[in-house]
This record gives sequence, C-alpha cells and structure tokens, in this order.
Amino acid sequence: MAIDIQIHNRSARVSITGRFDFKVHRDFKGTYTPLLDNIAVHEIEIEMSKVNYMDSSALGMLILLNERANAANKTVVLLNASGAVSQLLEVANFSRIFNIKHAA
Repeated sequence: MAIDIQIHNRSARVSITGRFDFKVHRDFKGTYTPLLDNIAVHEIEIEMSKVNYMDSSALGMLILLNERANAANKTVVLLNASGAVSQLLEVANFSRIFNIKHAA
C-alpha cells in the first residue's frame, strides 16, 4: 500500500493505493496522527478510489481514526470507494458513522 497526503485549505486528503489491511496499520496511524495534531486541519478525507482490497482490520482502523478525529473536533470523510471496497463499507453500515462521498 502507498499513502499520499495533500493539505488544501482546511482539509487533508489521505490517498491510499493498493491493499488496506493490518500490515499497513503502523503506516496509516503514522500518517493521520500529525493531521489530528494540526490545528489548521478541520477535515480528513480518505481517498479510496485506488484501494483494491480492504479487510476487517482496515474497518477497525477507520473507526479508530474517526473516534480520535471526533475527540479532536475534526471530521472524517471517505471518498470514492468502489467495487468490493464500497460493498464492504455498505455491509458494515459505515454510512451511519462516516460521510461517504463519490465523485460526481
């Protein structure tokens, strides 16, 4: 998995490419932790259009991110999940926890 970060205005976009599973736990946490501490960032967007695999541990990582973001008065948005990843988010009822957006 590759992770890229872009900060624009009050949003930070974390783009994930490849497999999103437990093997990337440390990298993922290391990516979002500074964003939670950055007072200029109010929203963290997780760009998922290039994620080709996601397992239950990734769901847990997203929930943990959301809990930490809420504690820091920030929001988390999931962007452009497609295929099996989108289906997994739907089955897990993540739309009740996250704002999930798709490209227009």
